[in-house]
Amino acid sequence: MAGNSDPLTPRAKLAVTAGRAVAAASRAAGRGSGSVIGGRVALKLDPDLLSRLAQHLEVVLVSATNGKTTTTRLIAEALRAAGPVVSNALGANMPAGITSALADGSDAKFGVLEVDEKYLAAVARDTDPKCIALLNLSRDQLDRAGETRMLAENWREALTGSKAVIVANCDDPLVVWAASSSPHVVWVAAGQVWKDDAWSCPSCGGVMQRPGDDWFCNECGFRRPAPSWVLNGDHVLDPHGSAWPIHLQLPGRANKANAATSAAVAAVFGVPPQVALERMFQVQAVAGRYDVVKFQGRDLRLLLAKNPAGWLETFSLIDPPPAPVILSVNARSADGTDTSWLWDVDYTRLTGHPLFVLGDRKLDLAVRLEVANQQFQVCDSLEQAVQQAPPGRIEVIANYTAFQDLRRRVGN
Repeated sequence: MAGNSDPLTPRAKLAVTAGRAVAAASRAAGRGSGSVIGGRVALKLDPDLLSRLAQHLEVVLVSATNGKTTTTRLIAEALRAAGPVVSNALGANMPAGITSALADGSDAKFGVLEVDEKYLAAVARDTDPKCIALLNLSRDQLDRAGETRMLAENWREALTGSKAVIVANCDDPLVVWAASSSPHVVWVAAGQVWKDDAWSCPSCGGVMQRPGDDWFCNECGFRRPAPSWVLNGDHVLDPHGSAWPIHLQLPGRANKANAATSAAVAAVFGVPPQVALERMFQVQAVAGRYDVVKFQGRDLRLLLAKNPAGWLETFSLIDPPPAPVILSVNARSADGTDTSWLWDVDYTRLTGHPLFVLGDRKLDLAVRLEVANQQFQVCDSLEQAVQQAPPGRIEVIANYTAFQDLRRRVGN
């Protein structure tokens, strides 16, 4: 391997070869990219493969409930200014998928890796990251994910005494609680729109005071730390007070926040903010998110929203009424089978939009919209929804597997 004085062992090489073969067979059978099954096979043959593949890389890990894939892509683009990058760009963010991605990175200098919240501790242990970016924590996959406070505690334990530089969102109390166990933290004021998972103090359980953008606990003194980097409208302020413009092709305030965090991460690796932000402009879409596609003669913009915080952010960037909106919700294994989170979403924000409802759990969503006093139609197919939608670009909002179904249907 380039830059690696300790080349892969014969066993590791066999594991990589076998993983690639299985992944190729999976792709040939039309069962997806094969990265996960290929990684699982490789790790069965060599359980230490992930650490072997990462040992020559300068690694940054990105973890959060929302924004992981986009931020990972932005950081990867920024770091390419300083050398070759390997990344799990398609979002396979558990150890098997990460292992598959790194197997193709023998000539890379940097590894930019999205990591599922539940696997952050394990992946950090195996990859010895130089930097870890923590964006947010909120409710997600209620049937199998730990309660957000438990995830924050797990992160806090994993980061205690970490050598990595932690780049963390100081506006999310759960993230601050997790990151503050580390001796090396760079705080970013990236904002927090969804606050319903952080009204009690993660330190003592007391009631948080949240005036404006500030937050603190009167009972134990836990409070928002002073940021080094600040998202300020269309600019990010660096630790020296210089303002750098954020020009993105990706829409919405959330992506400006992702870019601000990405600039702070890039600086850890010596890439100046101006260079990092200029490179981020090249990102037009991320694994299909934000793509505008043609389908049955209509323009459809594909938007991913997996949980209440994600839906709230997505509602803020869609075209105003009367733009038609298609909503699609599944509850398969990758989504989490519990759809009770639908009741946490404020669907009154869609008032004035013609709504069309799809997906395995379209009736669950229909009941929720009925209670929110929204006007909608339940449809059997994407074709039916598009045919019935009034003129204008159609906004399509879907959770994870519903989003993948729609991408396949429109040939994206």
